[in-house]
Amino acid sequence: MTKKIRPLIIGLPTDVKKIGPHNFHCAGEKYIKAIVDIVEGLPLLIPSLGDDLDINVVLDQIDGLLLTGGYANIEPHRYGDGDPYEGCMLDPARDATTLKLIPEAIKRGIPILGVCRGMQELNVAMGGSLYQQVQEVPGYSDHREDTTQSLETQYAPVHEVYPEAGGILFEITSGTAVKVNSLHGQGIKVLGDDLEIECKAPDGLIEGIRYKDSNSFVLAVQWHPEWKATQNPFYSAIFSRFRDACRERIA
Repeated sequence: MTKKIRPLIIGLPTDVKKIGPHNFHCAGEKYIKAIVDIVEGLPLLIPSLGDDLDINVVLDQIDGLLLTGGYANIEPHRYGDGDPYEGCMLDPARDATTLKLIPEAIKRGIPILGVCRGMQELNVAMGGSLYQQVQEVPGYSDHREDTTQSLETQYAPVHEVYPEAGGILFEITSGTAVKVNSLHGQGIKVLGDDLEIECKAPDGLIEGIRYKDSNSFVLAVQWHPEWKATQNPFYSAIFSRFRDACRERIA
């Protein structure tokens, strides 16, 4: 009889959204689907409760951590910046949860994959800083999506990224530049401690990072590989590497 392999338990931090008069803890379906379809895992939604959540109990339950994207930005005071720009959407409850969760997950060797906001969270958790509005910084392009367009257009590939030698993405692409989507207004300013650059955009903005310890799988990208990931070989390969790292850890 063939032994059944149990599904991987993948933790996904949630965004706190006000629906009517109440707070709801939410995660985008596209991330959940990528975990189910490619990682072959069971998504475990992590409530963003800050100090009211025992992160060690959470980390005891999961095999991997997917830091999802989100519409809210990280509070600027958490990386030593001034006031948020006018109209900036924030999620302090998620910040209070993920910025504690990430270092502890790294200490335990739990594989981490970060997407968009998730990459920024990894960078800030490791002591790095962000540009609040990349498009306002001389020399950088506008990396935001056009929200008047359809989702298909918003998530279409728009610029290349150039993998750095020695990285995970370099292995996946054999060092070839790959075109990706771009839906973000913030970006890495100063790289966090013990992090290394995976790839950059044509304007030089950091688009991918990893934790320097080669024995740990900690990878984060600025674009959205979860979007129709099963239809995109590059995006699918990123989630497959994450899956393999989770399997290796529990083997």
